[in-house]
Amino acid sequence: MFPSLETKLKRYEALEAQLQDPEVLADVTRMLAIQREYGGLAKVAQAVRAHHALVSDIEAAREMRDEETDSDARSYAEQELKDLEQRRQQLEADLEDLATAGDSITRGSLIMEIRAGTGGDEAALFSRDLFEMYLKLVESRRWKHEVIEFSPTELGGLKEVVFSISGEGCFHQLQFESGGHRVQRVPETETQGRVHTSAATVAVMPEATEVELEIRSEDLRVDTMRASGPGGQKVNKTESAVRLTHLPTGIVVKCQDEKSQHKNRSKAMRVLRSRILEHMQDQAHEERAEQRRTLSGSGDRSQRIRTYNFPQNRLTDHRIGLTLYKLDKIIMGDMQELVTALLEFDRQERLAGNQQNPS
Repeated sequence: MFPSLETKLKRYEALEAQLQDPEVLADVTRMLAIQREYGGLAKVAQAVRAHHALVSDIEAAREMRDEETDSDARSYAEQELKDLEQRRQQLEADLEDLATAGDSITRGSLIMEIRAGTGGDEAALFSRDLFEMYLKLVESRRWKHEVIEFSPTELGGLKEVVFSISGEGCFHQLQFESGGHRVQRVPETETQGRVHTSAATVAVMPEATEVELEIRSEDLRVDTMRASGPGGQKVNKTESAVRLTHLPTGIVVKCQDEKSQHKNRSKAMRVLRSRILEHMQDQAHEERAEQRRTLSGSGDRSQRIRTYNFPQNRLTDHRIGLTLYKLDKIIMGDMQELVTALLEFDRQERLAGNQQNPS
């Protein structure tokens, strides 16, 4: 009934078999990567298996009803069949939701990047506010996060922050945060009380695993250097900072937060894989962009998706025309109404797209 979900079930069963392989179990890195993908597919696989079992139960109940000659037993079989059919309708509605959610529902972790845009110090302070907003959401969902790159300013803002988020449903719920975020407010340094406008960009990328995306050593250039910025004398004594360049795409990632070169390289590789995966998805998106309008827009991170107006306590998401007068709560991590609206908008677009292109 849902070919895309059946494909995910087959993948889940293949991973299930791999986790029984002694060679896989002996390779901790590979095993953990497989377990992450396996866990992400579990919800879909269990729902599809439940549907298969329910269809079998319905067929058995229908045969029992048709074969019964006793009126009481036949009536009992009729009622059981009716109950099973109702359960199937509900389960198929759930499967439809899973199918229209696409691959995002099976993703277990993501990489988020926040960068200050136009607006100088105020833009950097806004970047910090966005970072703290997402961390409050992470805490409320009981997800986990890890900071990969952190570049503060002297006034307490953030020029850039890169961090990972892991937990059930995190990528599915945050996938539409990518783009330009604009803020309108009176800066702390403003003496005349004038409202200023500044901006930050956010990028949300599914975290790719080694199993999912292998980077060949010949496609990778690794440069090491002394870390720069705050950290005292020790941070500059060794070449602990790492810069990775993926030659086929030209994507460059630098990491210097850790004192260990090995740890910096490991973190940089996580970001690099995710950026390469995002690059591949952007290419695929361009190929199907004419078929449906998506919340991710053109893929340009500078594209303005949302305005945060503090004087009016107003948040507006320009992609779906949603305005909420509860910015004070949203900035404290209460994003559920916004997230739900974005997901529902995308769901309706996917349904419309499937009806136009049933194949």
